[in-house]
Amino acid sequence: MTTLVTGATGNTGRHVVAELVRRGERVRALTRNPAAAAFPAEVETVAGTHTSPAELGSALDGVSRLHITVTAGLAEVGPELVRRAVDAGVRRISVVWGGWVGPVEQAVAESGVEWTRLEPQEFMSNTLTWIDSIRTEGVVREPYDFPSALVHEADIGEVAAVALLEDGHAGRAYNLTGPESLTTRERIAILSRAIRRDITFVPITHEQAVERLMATGVSRADADYVIGWYAAPTDDATTVVDTVEKVTGHPARTFAQWVAEHAQCFATPRVTA
Repeated sequence: MTTLVTGATGNTGRHVVAELVRRGERVRALTRNPAAAAFPAEVETVAGTHTSPAELGSALDGVSRLHITVTAGLAEVGPELVRRAVDAGVRRISVVWGGWVGPVEQAVAESGVEWTRLEPQEFMSNTLTWIDSIRTEGVVREPYDFPSALVHEADIGEVAAVALLEDGHAGRAYNLTGPESLTTRERIAILSRAIRRDITFVPITHEQAVERLMATGVSRADADYVIGWYAAPTDDATTVVDTVEKVTGHPARTFAQWVAEHAQCFATPRVTA
């Protein structure tokens, strides 16, 4: 049985691929640039994107399980992706939601096959947006200092793999968090200790945060939504739950573990003469 992982080189997709490989499963990874994917030899890498489902005929051949990560541009074509997948023989789907139950998530729930929806809260990998300011200035600029129950992307990937491979998860929506709820300042303190460098928290305004996100190509509407989420986090975003442990059998990975894995990214570049 083959599992197709869409967005296979993304923050969560690559962890789904890794966990399926670890379990000895046949994996087909969908990515725009197979040459740069750097997957193990046993992974079948195919070119494509889930936002162009009409072009995925061969990618879906022989696939019985499908993993979808809802990303920008998928809402309009996601239902077609789900329909084509089911028509091709997919019988089990895991989907990482886009923050709410939208057209893709609804199409998966109405697909007529077994499905599991993963509802992770803030990704620990969002911390990577601090790299440049930490390396060049030793500062982090954010508008808010509210707690967040951040979840490690590897835990999301592992939960997805379990849902795809094991029975008992059909029709379930899993809220996923890490094992602790941390404020921005608390995250900075953990990171500071790991890289042995003082990091200063510099508050910025809501509008400055929106404009900074828009400068990366995000629309005003999406930027307002993202920064608004930080301005008024929901109980789900700040409350720790033990779903990861219940599904995988081990405690959720900590932010300190994530930092240890990525500390070198934040280190100041060595200056050579």
